[in-house]
Amino acid sequence: MCRALAEDRAEDDITTRWAVADGTRGHAHIVTRQAGVIAGTAIPAEVCRQLGHEVAVTEHVQDGDRVRAGQVLFTLDGSAREIISGERTALNFLQRMSGIATAAAAYAEAVAGLPVRILDTRKTAPGLRTLDKAAAAAGGMSNHRLDLAAMVLLKENHIAAAGGVTAAIAAVRECNTQGVAVEVEVASTAQALEALSAGVEWIMLDNMPLDDMRDIVTQRGPVGPRLEASGNITLEAVRAVAETGVDAVSVGAVTHSAPAFDLSLLMTPATPAGKVTRAGADGRPAQGL
Repeated sequence: MCRALAEDRAEDDITTRWAVADGTRGHAHIVTRQAGVIAGTAIPAEVCRQLGHEVAVTEHVQDGDRVRAGQVLFTLDGSAREIISGERTALNFLQRMSGIATAAAAYAEAVAGLPVRILDTRKTAPGLRTLDKAAAAAGGMSNHRLDLAAMVLLKENHIAAAGGVTAAIAAVRECNTQGVAVEVEVASTAQALEALSAGVEWIMLDNMPLDDMRDIVTQRGPVGPRLEASGNITLEAVRAVAETGVDAVSVGAVTHSAPAFDLSLLMTPATPAGKVTRAGADGRPAQGL
């Protein structure tokens, strides 16, 4: 948050400093322009805190709440300068996180009723992984590993460099004195059977046809490694993938390609220092920024 405000030079906002008199009081709302799922509800208050503690933020929603178009999410009262200078930073975070949460919810809904988890990935915006994953969780997804130290995940390049699936697993097992969970990515039924024989906690089925997934689920049996399907799985295809019997489906698109959620910050007419003004009878803003 601090880096984002510094990037925008919010404390050196010449437009706001020159156009808005010091001491002017502001009353604003953050309003949705679409239906969806909200995430990042702590953001507006944190932006205002870092800009000077001169704005009181009232949150009308919580992370994971479903909202309708036109709904008021936050009310801001205090320094007009602070509200305006922090507007874009707050909205950037809210729009990204709520876009991710809304996309995550769509995937979670698509597999409703099936014994499967939808997982996020490390395909997140640089520096924003914690927030991206929090947003995915708010939408109903489960978090996969946070970083490279969280678990072992042998992918195709590890396997190529190590000399094959079995060799890669054996090398990891030799070093894995702490019992860290191990997952191996496979691209064929033959590789999957090799991983089953070698023994790991998870097997990732990457870009496999549905029939191959079903076959591997059958050969895995009721006891064995958990199976994760991955590889450009669309919203339209995710239920069919889940119905193969895999334990999880990972979807990178939720964090790397979710569209920004449509939000606006709307402010009532300004209140010069020392004067008091009131919002309309409905409490809604009169004009946009």
